[in-house]
Formats: sequence, C-alpha cells, structure tokens
Amino acid sequence: MATTKFTNEIVLTSVNDRVGTVTLNRPEVRNALSSELLAVLPEALSSLDEDPEVDVLVLTGADPAFCAGLDLRELGGSGGNINPDRPSKAKGPFPSYTKPLIGAINGVAVTGGLELALACDFLIASDRAAFADTHARVGVMPGWGLSVLLPQAIGVRRAREMSLTGNYIDAQTAAAWGLVNRVVPHELLLETVQSLASDISSNDQEGVQQMLKTYERTGDTTVAEGWEIEASMGADWLERSDFKPQKVAQRRAEIQTRGRTQNRS
Repeated sequence: MATTKFTNEIVLTSVNDRVGTVTLNRPEVRNALSSELLAVLPEALSSLDEDPEVDVLVLTGADPAFCAGLDLRELGGSGGNINPDRPSKAKGPFPSYTKPLIGAINGVAVTGGLELALACDFLIASDRAAFADTHARVGVMPGWGLSVLLPQAIGVRRAREMSLTGNYIDAQTAAAWGLVNRVVPHELLLETVQSLASDISSNDQEGVQQMLKTYERTGDTTVAEGWEIEASMGADWLERSDFKPQKVAQRRAEIQTRGRTQNRS
C-alpha cells in the first residue's frame, strides 16, 4: 500500500513496497519547471533518499507530460527560474543521492525536462513519450550536464543533431538511439517501473549503492572536465549574451507552436 512521505501540491511523493516515487504535479502546464518547483524537487528526492523504508527512487510526471522544461512564462517574465548564481561546479538538477533513480517518462521530456531524465540512472518510456533539446531555440544554455550526458547516451552526432535542430524524437527512436532502455504501453509504464524497482530492491542494498558509486566514479574519470566546461561556457554565455526575459517572451508562442506541431501527444 502506498504512503505519502512529503507533502507539496506541485511535487508529490509516495512509497510502495520500498519504492519511493516523486511525481511532478503541474499538469496544466505540462509540469514546466517554475522557481517553486525547482526549489521543492530536491527536498522531495532527499526525503525519500534518506528514508530507511525506501530502496529505489522513481521520477515521473503527472499526465500528459513528463516535463516541458523551464516554465517559459516565468522565464519570459521575471526570469526567476534561471539562476546565474548557481555554483559552477554543481552537477545535475538533483542533490547527491545514494539510491538508484529510475525515470518513468510518461510524456514529453523537453530541454530542462530532458536534463531531468538524463540525470536518472536509467529510463523506461511510455509509448506517448517524446524528447527534444530546445536550449538553442529558447536562447539559454544547458546547466545540468546535457552536453555531457546526452552524447554518452546516444552518441555525439545524434546529440548535436538534437541540440542544434531542436527537433523532437519519439519514444521508439529514443529506444533505438539508446536514450531509453525500453518503451512500454502507457498504461503499463508505472507497473513496469515498479517491477524493475522491486528487482533492484531484492538485491543486497549495500552492493547496489556501491555499484552506483563505482559507475559514477568511472564515468567521472572521462567526463569530469566536460562538466566544468559546460558550467564555464554557460556562465560565459550568460554574461556576454545580455540575456533578457523579454526575448523568451517574444519567442514563447513560436516555440510552443512548433513543439505542438512536431509532437501530437
């Protein structure tokens, strides 16, 4: 039986059979990342990571989307959900966590939403999922490791195609390219993820966590500098580009219309 561990209207948590699930809950705006959501999400993940009754973490979104990226309305207004003061050596959107994190991608994962997905240990996608990197189209730079993690997942040429065109790929293409582990019917997504999480939970948990640490350390031996380069390039761009929220506001309708045209889910 699922129980709730962290209470907030825009980020929901529950625990079921030692699996802790975090659900982004702004469905009316396709779970776009507002400054409030960005502040609450790390707290929700930390609360489950620290819970002794939880072995595995799951991140998903309230239908119809996983996450549409930064809230362009806020970005084009106050710009409060882009943080130039973020520590340059910070890695990814989440706090440091010790337990496996599975991404249950139930719909579109765009730009910042794609970065949330990439920060998970592996991904299971609904057949309604789609993926896009529209950083260049919006006029912002990635700051959560996309330029490191996306090439790791799909290869540098495909990553460049996604980032330079801003085009969407569907779930089946994402699986063929190696971005997601598998695609399942939408109605079976959470059931499939729960089953995989239970498989992980059935293992020795000290061994599981040590394996995660090993993967992280071996990955860092080859890409650690890439994280620093991305952070440096993003900070340099923010300083030189004279970023104005008004530019985002002007392009918001165009970006959203193009996204709807390419992705009908």
